[in-house]
Amino acid sequence: MVTERVLQAVWIVQTAVESGAEATAHAAESESPTIPELPNFIHVLHAYFPGNALINWLLYFENQVFMVLIIAALAFFFSMATRNRTLVPSRMQAFVELVLERLYLLVCGILGEKEGRRYFPFVGSLFFFIFFMNWAGLVPLMKSPTSNLKVTGALAVTVFFYVQYTALTRQGPKKYLYHMMGEPRDAVGYGVAVLLLPLHIMEEFIKPLSLACRLYGNIFGEDLLLGIGLMLGIQMIMAVIPLTPIGIPLHLPFVLLSMLMGTIQALVFTLLATVYIVLVLPHGEHDGHEETGGKAH
Repeated sequence: MVTERVLQAVWIVQTAVESGAEATAHAAESESPTIPELPNFIHVLHAYFPGNALINWLLYFENQVFMVLIIAALAFFFSMATRNRTLVPSRMQAFVELVLERLYLLVCGILGEKEGRRYFPFVGSLFFFIFFMNWAGLVPLMKSPTSNLKVTGALAVTVFFYVQYTALTRQGPKKYLYHMMGEPRDAVGYGVAVLLLPLHIMEEFIKPLSLACRLYGNIFGEDLLLGIGLMLGIQMIMAVIPLTPIGIPLHLPFVLLSMLMGTIQALVFTLLATVYIVLVLPHGEHDGHEETGGKAH
């Protein structure tokens, strides 16, 4: 009886891994090359019900499913933290208020207090969304959507359009074009503007590309290290005790590294988005951001 259960557990793990490998291999044929990943709960369901249309649909929209789950987790977490707000906060309320306050002061240090208050809802939401997605891969049978280039690309494109919208609404099309030309003041400046304008336009498109690739590369690398450590630990035990679903936890050091890097990458993405916003604000409105930011500190 025990042997049958062990064999069944091994079969489930192996089939789920193969299911994940098939899914990523299919993605490699149609989009960009990837490597087999550790199984999540969708892969396990696909191993149990390989011909089920609903499971196949979930497998096809895998990243979107996990993003929806993370949004639901975010909503639940903040609703629980702010449900019974009191003057003497609970531990969860105090923790959330501390994180929000430090992040708010950090944003105000770049944008200034007035502009920081205006753009913090977008920047703060961006940070927590990316942070939760980065950490999702550390939960068993879950996945980090940010380990997929399409997800990080979508986030970067969102920042790109938000920055361009901010520039056009705050400066106006003419002033924004003048800013992109390097703000020339004489004939020489306008002559140089012919060279600067294409470079600045190229720079605006390179910014989201660098955001997407930086976040994707770091989170994908972390997941890769976790997978290698976990599978290597299992194979080392199976070499001594065949047909066992447990292994040596060689991946634990990479878990701590992933927690650190996931937080850092969410913060870097958010701070760069904040810097891109301040660069397109009218000069008269953000020249004094250092003074107001200093007061916030």
